[in-house]
Amino acid sequence: MAALVTGLIPILRTAVDATTTYKCRSLWFGFLCIRLVILFLAQVPFTKLDADFTCNGTRDNICTKACFNEQFQKPMLVAWNFIFLLVVISVLLMELFTSHLRSIASKKSSRMKDVELEGQGKEQAQVVAEDPRGKTFLDLHKDRSTVCIYLLSIVLRILIESWFLYVLLYWNLPALSDAPYKCTAKICLQLHVCVVRAAPEKRMSIYALTSISGMIILCSVLFCMYAIAHYLCNF
Repeated sequence: MAALVTGLIPILRTAVDATTTYKCRSLWFGFLCIRLVILFLAQVPFTKLDADFTCNGTRDNICTKACFNEQFQKPMLVAWNFIFLLVVISVLLMELFTSHLRSIASKKSSRMKDVELEGQGKEQAQVVAEDPRGKTFLDLHKDRSTVCIYLLSIVLRILIESWFLYVLLYWNLPALSDAPYKCTAKICLQLHVCVVRAAPEKRMSIYALTSISGMIILCSVLFCMYAIAHYLCNF
């Protein structure tokens, strides 16, 4: 996880130094960085989850591990990190698309040789423009297909975050109940009652991840509605 935290530096550097920008680009990179920090903090209470899991009436390490595997059948930390990587990919898709558009616009403008071809080249490359500071940006008013690609990347992000909420609320949270867990593992000779130490703190980590994920979904849905109304419907 420490390697993921050090990934904050190139993420921020990419957001600042990129030569091509688009609507709400800083917002998505900001959410990405905030989500990375919260993911790191949320994993701290789970670093010794197996040591926090204890069962009464047994000192059999094999039986305790069997009970632990029965209680935590669904993946936790690995699933969180994998889904975060999917979120990063959803952001990078739009970055690759904008870079592709900028490359196409540069090639078309370099091939203009006469007035007629120059006019056609400007008309085709008008999706990518340049601001007074010299940084290129996507003009989403010019091309609906570009808006659709942008919305597709955001919808993909919404689906990933929704899956993350499902993992948190239906896979991980039920396993952290304060109620004692009755272990029925076949390898154990008798019934054992098991508990997880510091369960409230671990549930708080899941609530924090749920909050930021829900915020990202809400902002993404609102932006999709705004983009459809403003760029596609011209309201």
